[in-house]
Amino acid sequence: MESVPVGEDGVEPGGRAIRTTAALDGDTDIARARHLACDFLDGVRADHGLPVSQRAMDLTQLVVSELVTNARKYAPGPVLLDLRVITGDMVEVAVWDSDPVLPTARAADAGRVGQHGLEIVMAVAREFRAQREPVGKRITVRLALVDGPSGAVSGHRPA
Repeated sequence: MESVPVGEDGVEPGGRAIRTTAALDGDTDIARARHLACDFLDGVRADHGLPVSQRAMDLTQLVVSELVTNARKYAPGPVLLDLRVITGDMVEVAVWDSDPVLPTARAADAGRVGQHGLEIVMAVAREFRAQREPVGKRITVRLALVDGPSGAVSGHRPA
């Protein structure tokens, strides 16, 4: 895990972000990505003293798994995973792949088997953004590091 200077994402000027990045290129990388997310958040807790709820740990691994799985399934070539803590209370998961086609959530269908990953990610995310890059696309998700006062995590429903 490394600390790197950050820009316009809510961190105080002169502040540092807690961040890790990995290039993934293979079928076993989905499990590796989940382990990286877990190790990253363990380090956030242990090395930086920030609170990380078990729910945040589980949801981050779920989001990483879904986004990396989709990238491996639909885009040729490598996948880049970037994890960082922003504003001290959110973890940002960004996944880049080489396919420029932006994902869209499908309409709810209880009879559909599979292909619910994006719906799940959007439901648990505080923020969800899909953007084209000069090559490919980047999906960025922000999750709360701690549960809300009621113990619930807030997200939003797909449109």
